[in-house]
Amino acid sequence: MAERRPDALVKSGFMLGLGERRVEIAELLTDIKAAGVRAVTIGQYLRPLGKRAPVARYLTPDEFDEIGDHARSMGFAYVASGPLVRSSYMAEELISVGHAS
Repeated sequence: MAERRPDALVKSGFMLGLGERRVEIAELLTDIKAAGVRAVTIGQYLRPLGKRAPVARYLTPDEFDEIGDHARSMGFAYVASGPLVRSSYMAEELISVGHAS
């Protein structure tokens, strides 16, 4: 999408708490930035009902702040990072970022 529509605000999101390491988070951010993603949401994985993967660890709000700061320092146009952030988090704000580009 980023190649075909450079004016489009391409967004991605991911959840943490499944045992990932900080270096893996940094690599993921690097990869999605290189793919043309300009907006990212980062939240806490919460195990749904049923036989799903268990939560390996709950990150602290400070850890989410650090990860969000790292993403911002990489030049993402929009970053939402926190335990309760989901892919549609603050969607109206995200839309306004896309129009400002």
